[in-house]
Amino acid sequence: MSVLAQLGSTQFEIAPLNAHEFSHDGNADYVEKPVVGRRPPLEFVGEGTDTRTISCRLFPERFGGLSSVEGLQKQRQSGKAVPLMRGDGRALGWYAIESISVKDTYIGPHGVGKVVEVEIDLIRGDAAGGGSIFSIIGGFI
Repeated sequence: MSVLAQLGSTQFEIAPLNAHEFSHDGNADYVEKPVVGRRPPLEFVGEGTDTRTISCRLFPERFGGLSSVEGLQKQRQSGKAVPLMRGDGRALGWYAIESISVKDTYIGPHGVGKVVEVEIDLIRGDAAGGGSIFSIIGGFI
């Protein structure tokens, strides 16, 4: 199957962890300089908050995928930024998982939803210092 994106050690594919929506919000920070008689000019002071949201859908009875959600929870609990890569190989930066929301619908006889909606909120961070990408990803496996 083709990979749609990868966050750290977690791959988003058509199945089992189907990412069906990606969103991105980037901001810039400015400071107003007060002056007399006109609108205050703005001074750019740097990049602001950069966030992304990945919306996924799982069908556990057919394709599994709940272990991928558990892996994402472990990445979130670590508090570390991990690399985010788009399916075409483009690196999008380092992101920490800020929150994960899981919603089970059409609950089956074992208490697991037949459809599981997952929303992952990411916030941009800096690359981890001192270690290679492989040692960081290896920590989640």
